[in-house]
Amino acid sequence: MQDKMVRRDFLKTAGALAATGLAAKLGAEPQAGVASADAAQDPAKMPRLFAGCCAYSYRAMLTHGQMTLEQFIEKAVELELDGIDMTVYYLKSTDPGYLANLRYLAYKNAVPLSGAACGSSMVQADAAKRAAVVDDIKKWVDVADQLGAAHLRVFAGKLPEGASMQEAVGWVVDTLKAASDYSAKKGIVLGLEDHSGVSQSADVCLEIMHRVDSPYARINLDITHFIPSATQDQYAQIAACLPYATVSHIRDKFDDGTPIDMDRVWRMYAEAGHKGYMSIEYEGDNHGGVPAEIGVPKLIARVKELCKKYSTV
Repeated sequence: MQDKMVRRDFLKTAGALAATGLAAKLGAEPQAGVASADAAQDPAKMPRLFAGCCAYSYRAMLTHGQMTLEQFIEKAVELELDGIDMTVYYLKSTDPGYLANLRYLAYKNAVPLSGAACGSSMVQADAAKRAAVVDDIKKWVDVADQLGAAHLRVFAGKLPEGASMQEAVGWVVDTLKAASDYSAKKGIVLGLEDHSGVSQSADVCLEIMHRVDSPYARINLDITHFIPSATQDQYAQIAACLPYATVSHIRDKFDDGTPIDMDRVWRMYAEAGHKGYMSIEYEGDNHGGVPAEIGVPKLIARVKELCKKYSTV
């Protein structure tokens, strides 16, 4: 009996200390963390944020043959990344043998594939063209499956001339619903990026999520692209989309060139209990033309610092 009481007291103390550590990371008062020990130990509320990188960050080198995706995997080891996002634009082919080799190389180097990214765009007025987009997404779902990636980024697309926003959202919903029905069978989540065009506001992204209503349709949250509205700035829109966020794409400037308060963003992710990869998408044009070889490691260092500060791992 005495042993059980000692063990019980130890577990309570350990839990309180763990909560204190999490509270300290989030900037809360340690005593407040102790008081909410049970909440802090709730897995749903514990942030797990990992430093990643999209192959797109090295697009100039990948496009001009100065780097291969095999070398990108090796670069991930050199940069001590937690995971990488394979942008499919740079695949040499979709031959099963080639994809299997990439998957094996990633496994051999203990580099998780946080996802893959294709350029499929869903804003199509013609039903036959929407069906073709669904087929294209299915193709890239199969590629992601062969690579061992459980996430695929897709685009909504730009608003066609003469079309209303509500019409365009309807087309995206129809396409994403059909595509996610397919991806669900393979356990692959489709992440709709808040990219330039139809999905550049949180309200539209959330409407699409609510109407598709599938756990396999979520938001590939790029923190740079939201357009401020009269009621929501970029930060408010990021926060609004966090419950649906999958892989996040990270730059340190908004599209208008304004520096992003990265610490503020990470705090929002942590307070939401987010779990996922914070994968940089380096844009040299936004950094005075600084090449990826120099700019990527610098931005990754900042991401690692923030993940260490705000994550429970």
